[in-house]
Amino acid sequence: MATFPFEIQAREGKARTGVLKTPRGDIRTPAFMPVGTAGTVKALYMDQVKGAGADIILGNTYHLMLRPGAERVSRLGGLHKFAHWDGPMLTDSGGFQVWSLAQLRKMDADGVTFQSHIDGSTHRLDPARSIEIQADLLGADISMQLDECTDYPCTHEQAEESLELSLRWGERSLDAFGERDSQTLFGIIQGSNFADLRERSAKGVVSQGFGGIALGGLAVGEGHAQMCETIDMTVPHLPDGMPRYVMGVGKPIDLVESVARGIDMFDCVLPTRSGRHGQAWTWAGPVNVKNAKFAEDLSPLDEAVDCPASRDYPRAYYHHLFRAGEYLGPMLLSWHNTAFFQALMQEIRASIAEGRFEALRARLSDAWASTKSKPRAAENEAG
Repeated sequence: MATFPFEIQAREGKARTGVLKTPRGDIRTPAFMPVGTAGTVKALYMDQVKGAGADIILGNTYHLMLRPGAERVSRLGGLHKFAHWDGPMLTDSGGFQVWSLAQLRKMDADGVTFQSHIDGSTHRLDPARSIEIQADLLGADISMQLDECTDYPCTHEQAEESLELSLRWGERSLDAFGERDSQTLFGIIQGSNFADLRERSAKGVVSQGFGGIALGGLAVGEGHAQMCETIDMTVPHLPDGMPRYVMGVGKPIDLVESVARGIDMFDCVLPTRSGRHGQAWTWAGPVNVKNAKFAEDLSPLDEAVDCPASRDYPRAYYHHLFRAGEYLGPMLLSWHNTAFFQALMQEIRASIAEGRFEALRARLSDAWASTKSKPRAAENEAG
């Protein structure tokens, strides 16, 4: 298995910036990966995604195995060619989507059997099949081990059982992946919000010999404070020279605080999902363009973002597009949000290199304080 060179170029505190070098191109870190769920970053052309500054995108194993089918994607030349993306691509294992189908799945020691949310057909996913789909059929540059995403909240016993299962599946994922010259495989840490289990999982995953390490079991309803605490209890047990990836995160404030704790890679559907629902992310905080106060607002969404959707269209136009139900509204807003998230990562990288990350962190924390997610009420009561 190839281990892609990872060069850390500058640090400020625990935050670091560098480059993860892949055969398909360099990934500047910290990196935010736009999510291409079904072979597309929703509402965008791939040249818009690349023009926004993204070095890498994420593909979705679960959705692509169901439609159009992983074997079909392979026959059509692989996911890079199919989606018209020539840069690095990471695929998730399918485990998170299967976890979310609680009423449609049956777990066992060897894998999971589940029903398609599309047509009810029955499918089987185990570590070997997940690797076959990701690395062989889709052709991912970075594949993820199959793991079991732990429920939140859960008991210590449940989290322990889950992390042990994920460790066993990690070994089987590595066996299935084998030796490859131009692809790598990341392992996934579980353990919920229990410090002893996060340490145990981290040490186990590191010892298995993956090309990178991901923190799983986050962005599942735990809230911003618990997310930060979980990262804090995990990072000290990770090797310095290996890329660290927090899966499914998140809001801009989550990205900044995760970088401050030593994280290098992120993915989330938020930029395009927010764009489809009328929410723009800006340096001053989120903006809901559907609000009546923008009906005659001629100011751009955020002229500090170097993107036509950010600087060339007034908020009044966005307000009109969403009120009129025009397709162009979600398309432009998704473009802006994607560009904003990439601008944020570029500014984070520059601030670390120039020794001003903590100043940036303080400024953005004030601007985005109200966006920090909190645990849902039921989870608070259970915790």
